[in-house]
Order: sequence, then C-alpha cells, then structure tokens
Amino acid sequence: MEIKLTTAEIRTILQGCQYTLRLVGSSKDYRRLQSSEHFFTSNDVVLNDAFNLLGEVVEAIDQVEQFNQQGESSHGAGN
Repeated sequence: MEIKLTTAEIRTILQGCQYTLRLVGSSKDYRRLQSSEHFFTSNDVVLNDAFNLLGEVVEAIDQVEQFNQQGESSHGAGN
C-alpha cells in the first residue's frame, strides 16, 4: 500500500515532528534523562540532532520546489 502525500503535506508533517521533538527536548524530564551518565545511543546522537536533521530535510524539499518552480517558469517563458 502506497501512501500518497503532497509536498505540502510532507513538509507539514516533518515540521510537526520538529515541533514535537522541540517540546520533548525542552521538558525537564527529558533533559534529566539525557544528562544521565547511562544515556547513550549507538551513534552518539541526541534529540537535537534529529530536530536538526528534519530541518535539513525540509530545507532540501524547499530547494527542490524552488528549482522545479524556476524550471517551470523558464519553460513557460519560451512558449
């Protein structure tokens, strides 16, 4: 089964995930957990890394959209 999402929906979902990660990361309980000497991940990543990664993905989507819009406008100009 393939899920069909528009680019706007994808962007909205990713930004919502970013917002959720920001909320979790700012909670006192999460900060306490992350600062524990027993808290570790296999790649030394923390929640803020995931937040930043989602931001990069959203920026990449925006760049593709801008490129596609410029391509459409340049094709339309020649007609």
